[in-house]
Amino acid sequence: MTEIDAKIDALVPAWLTLPDIAELLGVEVTRVRQLVKEGQVIAVRRGENRALHVPAAFIDGAEQKVVKGLTGTLTLLRDDGFTDEEMLEWLFTPDESLPGTPAQALSENRGTEVKRRAQALAV
Repeated sequence: MTEIDAKIDALVPAWLTLPDIAELLGVEVTRVRQLVKEGQVIAVRRGENRALHVPAAFIDGAEQKVVKGLTGTLTLLRDDGFTDEEMLEWLFTPDESLPGTPAQALSENRGTEVKRRAQALAV
């Protein structure tokens, strides 16, 4: 888990605590911690009490699951040598050619293009 810097913190429009995610997904907080440990989502320490937070864009509340394509994208970025902070910066930086951010594209079920771009970063 990473402590977030102000620049990247400002890129992410909304954050959820692990208990918030557990409630949205209908699971125990320990299951959410496992998702973090397995690298299916990124959690960072932020706020006054340095509690763990996950970008809200990573959770599909309607489907009660992690956004489709996120885990694979995170794996590709990790394989490219990205740190958690670098992954967050890439996912939440607007890309005019998408359009929007890669995180937004994932939430709109446009994950194929996001993964293609993540793979291209390794070249």
